[in-house]
Amino acid sequence: MDASTGPLDPLGAGDPGTVGPYPLLARLGAGSMGRVYLGRSAAGRLVAVKTVHAGLADDPDFRERFAREVGAVRRVGGVYTAPVIAADADAPVPWFATAYVPAPSLERLVRAAGPLPVGAVRWLAAGCAEALESIHAAGLVHRDLKPSNVLVAADGPRVIDFGLARAAEGAGMTLSRATVGTPAFMAPEQARGTRDVTPASDVYSLGATLLFAATGHGPYPGRTVLELVAQLLGEDPDTSGLPAGLAELVGGCLARAPRARPTPAEIIAMVGPDLRP
Repeated sequence: MDASTGPLDPLGAGDPGTVGPYPLLARLGAGSMGRVYLGRSAAGRLVAVKTVHAGLADDPDFRERFAREVGAVRRVGGVYTAPVIAADADAPVPWFATAYVPAPSLERLVRAAGPLPVGAVRWLAAGCAEALESIHAAGLVHRDLKPSNVLVAADGPRVIDFGLARAAEGAGMTLSRATVGTPAFMAPEQARGTRDVTPASDVYSLGATLLFAATGHGPYPGRTVLELVAQLLGEDPDTSGLPAGLAELVGGCLARAPRARPTPAEIIAMVGPDLRP
C-alpha cells in the first residue's frame, strides 16, 4: 500500500467517513491489499489508516493471519520505521493505523528528481538497514521492501508496510496478482515461491532498492511479472550506471546466494553510522 506524501485525493462516494476511532480526511493511496487514508486521532495526530479489500475481509483464514501479523508488527520499534499504533482484525473491514510520515516515497522522489548522489544512497542504506534490524528483531521478514515502501524524510528514511505481505499468502494473491513492481525487487528464493524467505531476502530487496535510488532502474528490465521472474531466476542483475562507490555495497546485497549477502549490521558498518546526507 503506497502511503507516500503526494497530491491528496479527496474521499470518494465509496470511501468510509471513519475507520475505527479515526475520522478520514483524504485518500493517500492504494495497493493489492487495500486502500490507505489520512486520518486524525481524537488528540489531533495525523495517522495513515490502511484497510483491506473486501475479498480479503471475507476470508476467515486471512483475518487470522492478519491478526497474528499485526500483533508481531506492533512489537517493531526503532527510529526508521512507521510504528503501528492501532488495529482491528475483527472489524467488518480489517484495518490498522500507523504514524503518518509526511515525506515522499523513494519511488516518487527518484521519478521526479532523478537518481540520488552516492552520499545520499549510503545515508539511505544505513537507515533502511537499521529499520531491517528492528523488523527482524521482532521475528518478522518484510517480504515487500521496494522504493514505494521507503519514505524519505529529512531526518532519515522510514520503512513501511513490513510483515503484512505474509498475511495475504494463501488468500488467492498469487505471484501473477502481486503488487505491480514487487517482483522487480524480490529475492530469487522468494520468486521461486518457496518457503525459504529469510531476513537475507530483505537484504536482496534492499540492494535492488538502492540500485533504483542510484540509477533510476531496478535489477531487471522485464515489463511483466513473468518476464521479471524469468530474468530474476536466470540472469545476472543489470547494474549499469551504478557508481563505483556503491558497487561493493549493492553488489553484495544482490548476491544470488542468501548466505553471501551482508547482514543489516554489516551494511551499517560498511556505510558508517552517520546518517547525515
